[in-house]
Amino acid sequence: MDGKPDIAIACDHAGVEMKINLVKYLLKRGHNVIDMGVRRKTRVDYPDYGKKVAEAVARGEVPLGILICGTGIGMCIVANRYKGVRAAVVHDHYTTRVAKSHNDANILCLGARVIAKELAEELVETWLTTEFEGGRHQHRIDKIDR
Repeated sequence: MDGKPDIAIACDHAGVEMKINLVKYLLKRGHNVIDMGVRRKTRVDYPDYGKKVAEAVARGEVPLGILICGTGIGMCIVANRYKGVRAAVVHDHYTTRVAKSHNDANILCLGARVIAKELAEELVETWLTTEFEGGRHQHRIDKIDR
């Protein structure tokens, strides 16, 4: 690691525990993580935190992001409003692999109320270790970016 963050992470109040767990998990695996909030379970508005990670990825400040809310859906909607962001809500190993291999998802969205923390760790690992296939999938991404 060169000291530059490689993963930005944020959550709303529903995702605090999962985020804390994932930050520890990622740090143990040698990632340089930037935590963009929140740190308390006091109610907040998820767009405020989804925006922080999506902007960082869109500007190229960090290559990857993880967003956590109750279902992952709200954060995903926020993130996908930014050019160059390809956020995906995932629930299992298959959707995680395809999000990366076919869609080159650069932001992973997780639902703290719908998946267990152990599964969240596995899905993050799957996402980080799956390669983008390119080819016909790159052509489709290019169409999105136009």
